[in-house]
Amino acid sequence: MTEPAPQTVISALQDSELVKPPRSQWVDVWDQFKHHKGAVLGMGFLVFITLAVLIGPLIWTIDPQKLDIRNKDLRPIYTLLWDGDAKTAWNRPFGTDNLGRDGLANMMAGGQASMAVGWSAMLLSLIIGTTIGVVAGYFRKLDGILMRFTDLVLSLPILPLLLVAVTLFRQPLRAAFGPEQGMFILIVGVIGITSWMQTARIVRGEVLALKEREFILAARSIGTTPGKIIRRHLLPNIVSPIMVSATLGLATAIITESALSFLGVGFPSDFPTWGKMLSDSVPRMEEFPERVLLPGLAISLTVLSVNYMGDGLRDALDPRIRGR
Repeated sequence: MTEPAPQTVISALQDSELVKPPRSQWVDVWDQFKHHKGAVLGMGFLVFITLAVLIGPLIWTIDPQKLDIRNKDLRPIYTLLWDGDAKTAWNRPFGTDNLGRDGLANMMAGGQASMAVGWSAMLLSLIIGTTIGVVAGYFRKLDGILMRFTDLVLSLPILPLLLVAVTLFRQPLRAAFGPEQGMFILIVGVIGITSWMQTARIVRGEVLALKEREFILAARSIGTTPGKIIRRHLLPNIVSPIMVSATLGLATAIITESALSFLGVGFPSDFPTWGKMLSDSVPRMEEFPERVLLPGLAISLTVLSVNYMGDGLRDALDPRIRGR
């Protein structure tokens, strides 16, 4: 009886089907995220409005601060087309204000300012909140002090605090950095410093749950320093709540900046933002309602899209919900 060849034995032991590589976690997250229709629409609108305010001024090159008194108080494109003035309609699709400034150019410039403030303030609040949350959750001696400080800041009335801070520091920062840059630094700093508390509480809760897990205890047992444990083990495992908090923080920052500009304590009067455009349009809103409608819709739809994205990310990043 002849023995089988080694190649025959090896081929018989081998699996006939190819072993598929393991699926990435982010592939599963995307599969869950794309089933949330509101989140997909929100992400699409956020990408659209971001590209519009960034790339739009390169295409629509009219200066948003240029005054054209001869063409002041023009109505938007749908009104002008209805009246039969098609040439003026396409030259000024969003109309002009009472000083002849182009509405579309101001919408894009105002979107740049509002989105820049929103993203910057969100990142600042995220850094502060994550740092305080991680330190409070990991170091038991600092937990009580940091959480009582967080509760104290949460109890403060945010809008009056913002108004006081802007009033106190507006002139020094304007003198040091200029009118626009000084107000940008002030508004971003004030919004970031007053909106980190929710992130800190969420991150602290996640760290408290994670630091008693076996892999953290194993890292401690081999002498790993707290800094390395936080960087290598804790932070990668709390990315999910941080991302969800980031989306909600972006919406809060945009609304807060718009509120400050609407109240007249934001950027200079000749610097367009969505909130400033809304404030300038209120005195004549009965005669020109579209001037209130356009920036109001931009603010509302942007915030709504970010909130829907946050809901979708929360569901997609939660392993208990993913796969339902």
